[in-house]
Amino acid sequence: QVRLVESGGGLVQAGGSLRLSCAASGRTFSMYFMAWFRQAPGKEREFVAAISWSRSSTYYADSVKGRFTISRDNAANTVYLQMISLKPEDTAVYYCAAAPLGRAPTVVTGTTSYNYWGQGTQVTVSS
Repeated sequence: QVRLVESGGGLVQAGGSLRLSCAASGRTFSMYFMAWFRQAPGKEREFVAAISWSRSSTYYADSVKGRFTISRDNAANTVYLQMISLKPEDTAVYYCAAAPLGRAPTVVTGTTSYNYWGQGTQVTVSS
């Protein structure tokens, strides 16, 4: 069982930066495949980024490539999402997700690939 708690969201102007954190409970965190998703009002939840347990593989949605960076600290049971050059279209609730796998899920971008979810943190980018 893994419990995920996101933090770091807030209001930022376009072009600004934020770093989201996701603190996980559970002694086997290092073996979980971790991801960030986001959901804007009236839209479906969409994949943002993911990282393997060894940090050797990272995955990004095309819309955030070059602007967002996912990382993890297994000793601290935490995964991060560094966001720069933020745009108004990045406004959404950001969710942390975990899959109890030592490898990437078959569908990295699918919400059903992840067993555990956090409560979300709001990111609002003003123009």
